[in-house]
Amino acid sequence: MGDPRRLKKKFKKPKHPFQKDRIKEELEFLGKYGLRNKREYWKFRTMLGNWRNIARQSRALSKEKAVEVQQTLIRKLNRLGVIGSEAEFEDVLLLTTEDLLKRRLQTLVYEKGLASTIYQARHYITHGHIQVGGKKIDAPSYIVKREEEDLINFAPNSPLSTIKEKT
Repeated sequence: MGDPRRLKKKFKKPKHPFQKDRIKEELEFLGKYGLRNKREYWKFRTMLGNWRNIARQSRALSKEKAVEVQQTLIRKLNRLGVIGSEAEFEDVLLLTTEDLLKRRLQTLVYEKGLASTIYQARHYITHGHIQVGGKKIDAPSYIVKREEEDLINFAPNSPLSTIKEKT
């Protein structure tokens, strides 16, 4: 029968495994955004590459089809909060991996002040102390949508919710 889980990889490894500049850049992102390993960075880099690929391929389509594909992509990225509401199609090609990493739940918990370090934010999320809009989320790599950004707080049954209220 086989394993029921999906076997499709969600990331692409770098073509050249030992490039000093690339390794240094990846390690900086790992430290700055509290990523567990390089695989998490590669996932976001691949996700961004797929969106850029869609954007480049849409230019080759007929005018009506191209506008439809481009508007769908812009709406999706706007809903995720990766680009602004007045963004144009060319802005999709100017996105960087850092723009995506800023939308992770772990980063937003840290920036909101719920955790004192980026690593503590990861700990709070994985241990179920953080909720987004009334739902407990235990994945630090969860991409927070624009409308959910203000709904990030401690779970009501978390002992941390009472500690933060007293201070």
